[in-house]
Amino acid sequence: MEKLIIDTDPGVDDAQAILMAAAHPNATIAAILAVGGNVGLEHTLRNALTLVEVVEQEIPVYAGCSKPLVIFQEDAADVHGQDGLGDVGLAPQTRTAESEHAALALVRMANESPGEYTLVAIGPLTNIAVALTLDPTLPEKLKRFVVMGGAVTAHGNTSNVSAEFNIFYDPEAAHVVFEAWEAHGGLIELVDWEATIRHGIPGDVIERWHALDTPKSRFYQKMSAKTLEFIRNIMGRSMMFGADPLAMAVALEPDIVTKAEVRHVSVELTGMYTRGQTTTDWNQRNGRTANTNIILELDTDRFFSLMEQGLK
Repeated sequence: MEKLIIDTDPGVDDAQAILMAAAHPNATIAAILAVGGNVGLEHTLRNALTLVEVVEQEIPVYAGCSKPLVIFQEDAADVHGQDGLGDVGLAPQTRTAESEHAALALVRMANESPGEYTLVAIGPLTNIAVALTLDPTLPEKLKRFVVMGGAVTAHGNTSNVSAEFNIFYDPEAAHVVFEAWEAHGGLIELVDWEATIRHGIPGDVIERWHALDTPKSRFYQKMSAKTLEFIRNIMGRSMMFGADPLAMAVALEPDIVTKAEVRHVSVELTGMYTRGQTTTDWNQRNGRTANTNIILELDTDRFFSLMEQGLK
């Protein structure tokens, strides 16, 4: 049984990742930590609470950091909608967030039950960097740490073309996190943007999900319409990229991975054109301890099945 703490900035693909986790028979969501990223914290927090209502589970939700550690960045509302879930006019949620800050909650839970929780980070890493400031030994107290972020051969998706959004949004936080896992001999399980591209979701699979005609599939169809249109305008065909669901699949079923490489990964902070880039020591030249298990390939059919399971 995987006990999950999900740090997230919902986000259409974040939402689907949470639906996947909530539906999995061998997982339980112990907490959701909201962070600013795809849209502002007021939206990501509301969206997290909405998702808890959709899955009809008692999951505590904690508000975290509203902005990056150092430099403010533009969000991804052009992809996810101004509210983060497609601007479809969702009903106001009835649940409320916990009073404890997300970073404090993470530190508390990890210390109360060391080695018990898998932390899944599918947004910027700001909350986790703050938690590491409060407890630098946090990497030793988590069972696993799965991150959606980075572009390990510099094929990014931001205006700094070699950087991926979650890392680019708060590079300083990402730097703190990757350095901490190296210092404590841990391995981050990294699902990057390039793996996301390699495991794109074709239009016929999306149509099959829409045809399920369940409350969750109808919710997904509504919230993803704007994102589908955005991708169709770029790619010229109907498809979807499931970055956060891909990371969640790795968290839920580690044996879904068919190819991975253990390497040292660091985050570029100062480059005019490369700020936010994840630099990978592919040839093991820098003499530093590997801190990342880079997920390269996984069972695509099984991945699609996990996503579909979350919509039933």
